[in-house]
Amino acid sequence: MEMTVNLKWPAALTDPSGRRLGKPRSQGITMVIDKGLGLHAFDDLMSTAGEHIDILKFGFGTSPLYPAAVIRDKIELAKQNRITVIPGGTLLETAVAQDVVPAFFRLVLALGFNGIEVSDGTIALPRSRRDELIREAADLGLRVFTEYGKKIFGSRIDVFEFAKTAESDFQAGADLVTVEARESGVGVGLFDERGACREQDLTDMLGVIPNRGRVLWEAPQKEQQVALIKSIGPQVNLGNIPVQDVLALETMRRGLRSDTFELNHHYSDYVI
Repeated sequence: MEMTVNLKWPAALTDPSGRRLGKPRSQGITMVIDKGLGLHAFDDLMSTAGEHIDILKFGFGTSPLYPAAVIRDKIELAKQNRITVIPGGTLLETAVAQDVVPAFFRLVLALGFNGIEVSDGTIALPRSRRDELIREAADLGLRVFTEYGKKIFGSRIDVFEFAKTAESDFQAGADLVTVEARESGVGVGLFDERGACREQDLTDMLGVIPNRGRVLWEAPQKEQQVALIKSIGPQVNLGNIPVQDVLALETMRRGLRSDTFELNHHYSDYVI
């Protein structure tokens, strides 16, 4: 006699913390960086981890290098999984530098992107021009994620300048402001030359952020993710997560990995 087995894990094992939100999430957002996955590998990513990805960025200026059919298929797969798909901020910076911003927006819409990143990690972008780009994208129906910080090794965060920039970005129409750390997470912004979190800088930043739910922290390395989860809470927004680390990060958010196991029952509710 064949026995019917219930293949659904108990809630106590899927999320011991009891705090993880389903999509669409307003907190605990995970942004993943895709640096060149092929279509089959991307399909695998969506089938195994799509439910745990909220934003997917085609890193740097990779978007124009794909065959049009491939990038359109990748974007459609992501959108089927309720993911916001964006080209890297460096591509828009290039469009500004080359004076082809209208062509950038035309292609973004034609390919099916539903968001963009506005950054000035490499170029100088006046406040007025930053506002224009944010507003233009929002008027086109795109979600806008801005980025604060320079990509130069050794660059640090000016806490009050960050707070001022974030407030201006929100007023212009940005959904989230991202704290720059590059894809390496070394020697930039919140992280020192060894990739360790500058704890005092983090404390100072948290003291001036009016709404933590609208800040996303780039944290590509595991120990950086652990530090931010422990400092801010399991519903912290994290970005530049490598594609192979999506499920590993999700286990840490839920207390299913030893690094954050103690958060299961003892961590106070994350308040935004």
